[in-house]
Amino acid sequence: MNVTRVLIVVLISCCLCLSVMAADPSDQFNAAGALYSKSVDLANAGNYSGALELSDQALAMNVTSLIPLIQANRAGVLVMLGRFTEANAAADGALGAEENLTTVRSVAWFNKGNALRSLGRLEEAKTAYAKAYALDKSLVPPDLSQSTIIPTTPAKSSLVWITAPIAITLVTLFVGLRYRKK
Repeated sequence: MNVTRVLIVVLISCCLCLSVMAADPSDQFNAAGALYSKSVDLANAGNYSGALELSDQALAMNVTSLIPLIQANRAGVLVMLGRFTEANAAADGALGAEENLTTVRSVAWFNKGNALRSLGRLEEAKTAYAKAYALDKSLVPPDLSQSTIIPTTPAKSSLVWITAPIAITLVTLFVGLRYRKK
């Protein structure tokens, strides 16, 4: 009788483990994409802490095709929260991706420029802004000729979020390409 119980427990455990391991990768991709999209919505509404939390949750899902996109926009959220060193690191994470994602790279370079400018590293900021502008002419660099423009608190400009519709389009494109391959 005890052997039967043990076998039933082992069988149930195996079924549970197999169902978890057999989860469709597209479900994880969609879940991470949904978290990312919600984070963009929260950022657009000015809830940067909530946006950062959802971005971090999406990153924790480790969907490699979405990591550069999430990191590029996460850098903008961190700038808005005044966490400039972390923003710079997030932008570097997006720029380190091997994929050729022009829009993601342009947003990452621009957000890196914002972080560097806020850190007082103007020459590096100019380079980052120039790289963003070279990739996307709508990302016009700010005038860095006066040192008084460096904010000591997070900027309230919505310029960073002009690119949010582009980012949402990229998520939609990734999802479409993913299903198209099947």
